Amino acid sequence: MNTMLRKSILGIAGLTVAGGLAAGPLNHDSTPAPRESTVAVQTRLDTAALIPHGVQGAQSRIDLNDEQTANVKAIIAATKKAGMDERAAVVSIATSLQESKLENLGHLGDRNDHDSLGLFQQRPSSGWGTPEQITDPEHSTLAFLKGLTQVDGWQDMPLTQAAQTVQVSAYPDAYAQWEQQAADLVAQHWNS
Repeated sequence: MNTMLRKSILGIAGLTVAGGLAAGPLNHDSTPAPRESTVAVQTRLDTAALIPHGVQGAQSRIDLNDEQTANVKAIIAATKKAGMDERAAVVSIATSLQESKLENLGHLGDRNDHDSLGLFQQRPSSGWGTPEQITDPEHSTLAFLKGLTQVDGWQDMPLTQAAQTVQVSAYPDAYAQWEQQAADLVAQHWNS
């Protein structure tokens, strides 16, 4: 079992025991309950481990609204459903940050790049699925991840190279700017 997963499991187990003792009838001492910030640190993933190559270049960051946060959670859920790890979620979220700012975009008229839709700006004419499928966060994430698994050695590549190999963007280096925020989001939401 890898160290990160083991620490997460042990942290959750420790929280379960501590929570049971604090809430149960045997809690008669005056020891204060653990502070919330301590609990968050115990269950949160290490972002440095999610960025094995270090960030490439200047980093961008945006504030997320409720819809964008829901899309982050949908990407993480689909990544888990595909049986892939946290790094795959980081690559997926960084890609979606670049392509759509984590907004599930419909057809944008003249501002649209051909027939690109959804979180990953996938195109029905390129075989990513129907417009309805592409605008479904689970389907679009699973389609992206399927493409990612077809890239030999994606786990050992810098994020921007892995994402570009799947997406074939006109701006191949643009994905790198979102790696830190993507890692932070995975660390925050992977265990929630």
